[in-house]
Amino acid sequence: MVETILKSVLYFVDDQGCSYIYLLLLSNAVTMKIHFLILLGFLLIVSFLFLPVYAEPIDIRATIETRNLLTNLREIAKKGIMFGHQDALAYGVNWKNKKGRSDVKSVVGDFPAVVGWDIGHLELGREQNLDSVSFKDMRRWIKKVYQSGGVNTISWHADNPISGGSSWETSPAVVSILPEGSHHHIYLAWLDRLAGFFLSLKGNRGEYIPVVFRPFHEQTGSWFWWGRGHCTKEQYIQLWQFTIDYLTVVKNVHNVLYAYSTDVFNSREEYLMFYPGDDYVDILGFDDYHSIKSIETLDVFVKRLNMLTSIASEKEKVAIFSETGLETIPDPNWWTGVLLNGLHKMEPKPGIAWVLVWRNAWPSHHYAPYPGHVSGDDFKAFYRDKKIFFLKDIPSLYSK
Repeated sequence: MVETILKSVLYFVDDQGCSYIYLLLLSNAVTMKIHFLILLGFLLIVSFLFLPVYAEPIDIRATIETRNLLTNLREIAKKGIMFGHQDALAYGVNWKNKKGRSDVKSVVGDFPAVVGWDIGHLELGREQNLDSVSFKDMRRWIKKVYQSGGVNTISWHADNPISGGSSWETSPAVVSILPEGSHHHIYLAWLDRLAGFFLSLKGNRGEYIPVVFRPFHEQTGSWFWWGRGHCTKEQYIQLWQFTIDYLTVVKNVHNVLYAYSTDVFNSREEYLMFYPGDDYVDILGFDDYHSIKSIETLDVFVKRLNMLTSIASEKEKVAIFSETGLETIPDPNWWTGVLLNGLHKMEPKPGIAWVLVWRNAWPSHHYAPYPGHVSGDDFKAFYRDKKIFFLKDIPSLYSK
């Protein structure tokens, strides 16, 4: 455009025999144009460096809210760690199903940024899960967490499809529910119920609520029917891949991010033993109730965190500390002396997007403090740490 204007103005000058001025100014105009384009290119490159890298879910048809959640989880992991609690809104020590209540909120005045749920027994068509939480209420609470800006993560303690026992009944079952297996039709019915549940999660605008689904977890352990020693790694991988393909392709579920979550591990090879492939996993996590018991095992805890975040960084996945906690928390300084201490020692890669402690079922089985708890003051110090995010601390996770 600069060149065109100068040409028009200099047309008169050239008619007066001053062509050398025309050529000089035209040359300057071209030089200005080149400099302008170089500057523009430089500014674009700089701007891209400071823009978030939008993560792509494995589901190419994932909803925009689900895509934004994955991107924002990646971004938040560069800044801090969200705190999560299992069944936080459903019940606590000595209370159940009270509106607006949470043991965590009762102690620090804020809700967890992440809330975990379990859909075990949904596959059986039951109205309540294995911990007696109504699925109707669970839907309501999931919507509440979503509308408040928090994250919902879902595990699945499915019953053994062969024996009819619990998840902990380890009769071989995986091979029987794979395609061409004797109980494959039963597994399809289970997945139909799961799909119906995921698709029933909707916000006020009718949009599907994104959730993080963590099926067949702790597979490196041997206590679940899908775990080590009860199926081959090939069978586990086939089960995982079939499950995701069926939910996304057949049932058109597109509001789910999928998390691969092992138990404790001591090497990269052990962590990836059952890994179904980058095309079938959005998030990498692990559960650890062992190395976080005391300061004596802190080095093991930090080593595992660093291995996890290293693998996640290499594979361009989000990392999470999917389950942990010290039952009844008898150590009054555990939150800052062990958990926070270990999290601070983690190498920045970025780190993990969240850490989630297990549920508060009753006085002898709880993992977060409640009013009057011996670790309450230390938990408040944990809450005040600038790198730990509760619900009030996090930005919008479902928009760009």
